[in-house]
Amino acid sequence: MPLSTVTRPADTGLSPEPSASDTRKARFWDRIARKYAADPIADMAGYEATLRRVQGLLTMEQEVLEIGCGTGSTALRLAPFTERLLATDVSSEMIAIAREKLAAQPVPQLSFAVADADVPMAHPGGYDAVLAFNLLHLVTDLDHALALATRALRPGGLLISKTACISEMNPLIPYLALPLMRAMGKAPHVLCFDAGALQAAMVRQGLEIVAVERHGTKGKDIRVFIVARKPG
Repeated sequence: MPLSTVTRPADTGLSPEPSASDTRKARFWDRIARKYAADPIADMAGYEATLRRVQGLLTMEQEVLEIGCGTGSTALRLAPFTERLLATDVSSEMIAIAREKLAAQPVPQLSFAVADADVPMAHPGGYDAVLAFNLLHLVTDLDHALALATRALRPGGLLISKTACISEMNPLIPYLALPLMRAMGKAPHVLCFDAGALQAAMVRQGLEIVAVERHGTKGKDIRVFIVARKPG
């Protein structure tokens, strides 16, 4: 997509009006976007394992939505395995970087748009798969975000997620270090839950758990990979 291209809300089905929650989250991620883009992936082997797993779940006939896409690296890798992939993030700076990457490496199936995972889609039931990587612990309300992701899926569609389960870390991190860092503006709002609580939240939204996996290759892996299906 050329950098001058603007994706309109009418084209994407996304809500055009930013909420107060959008604005607060966007400020944090806008500020760190360039540093975030430059940081290396800590476990490249685990990341590649996740990509292979997701590629096996996608088909060239599918319409796919990614929420919380960051700077678009994963979307660029997965879009060729879909009919169309719309990748979204609350941060306009993250999306600007993603569009720079797309301009340098064109993928016809892929487009980017600014949108918050906590805000409903204008046209529900439009996607065969919703992707949420390193996102669900960062939303304002887990059940609400999962309800919106489920609403975006067609019957039989898949929610494919990989999420940091902060409650599985040393308790000093979620209950001492993270609050201090957030107070200093160095960390975003983070939800603390474990893999069991995340699965339970998905089930509350009517999703059927298909797979629960860990793909990490370095020490304890707190990032749980979950595939869940919308009935129908």
